[in-house]
Amino acid sequence: MRGLKVLIRGAGEHASATAHRLFRCGMRVAMTEVLRPTAVRRSVSFCTAVFDGACTVEGVPGRLWSLAEWEELDRGNLDQVAVFVDPEGLLVERWKPEVIVDARILKRNDGNSPEQAPLVIGLGPGLLAGRDVHVVIETCRGHDLGRVIRSGFSAPDTGIPGPIAGYTTERVLRAPCAGVVESLLEIGQPVTAGDVVCTVAGRRVEAAISGVLRGVVHGGIEVPDNLKVADVDPRGDPAFCFIISDKARTISGSVLEAILSRFPPRWP
Repeated sequence: MRGLKVLIRGAGEHASATAHRLFRCGMRVAMTEVLRPTAVRRSVSFCTAVFDGACTVEGVPGRLWSLAEWEELDRGNLDQVAVFVDPEGLLVERWKPEVIVDARILKRNDGNSPEQAPLVIGLGPGLLAGRDVHVVIETCRGHDLGRVIRSGFSAPDTGIPGPIAGYTTERVLRAPCAGVVESLLEIGQPVTAGDVVCTVAGRRVEAAISGVLRGVVHGGIEVPDNLKVADVDPRGDPAFCFIISDKARTISGSVLEAILSRFPPRWP
């Protein structure tokens, strides 16, 4: 199992928690992203490497690679998570990973097939285990969070964010219109209800509750109307903004379980 080739589609929060765990377990991890990612929790997302060239998530380094470098993935020890801008999915055919994880949580099937790799895993709703992918991981908070589903769908999308300190929709800020995001605050900064966190096409996006800014879309990114563009953590602890969440850590553990059940380790 050590050195297993894992390709993760997407490099946002849950994808990055998965990459972090699998990398720590000794797997070769590559991630694919779009040119202008709209992840909100950028402080714990490897997609930050798309903007900055490199980043670190809880001690694990990530670096932006060009598609021309893909052959280097199999040479020597891969001492970082490799992030590629590859919206067309070219790396699937070139690298031929043993495991593919669609962690984009698009709530629909977009280019997945069980024939793509010995194990194809999907996160969240909209993917049918046994048809679109081999395995689906439940991402809805509650008793079934992290359940490994081998036949059927996960729970349907509720459209309601999971509660933090009793707040759900109040903590999530959405674009009031389509346009370019301009961030006015840094992740981890305290906010008070009514503060302007960012603007979209010049229109103010105000916090509905007080706390700390848990995440915000990178400035200069164009977003559609109603997209989630920021997240306020009502617990008020800035440290929480820079560590993997309980939900994401649970999901990543379930991905590891699915991989180990398909590729059992050979104990000495």
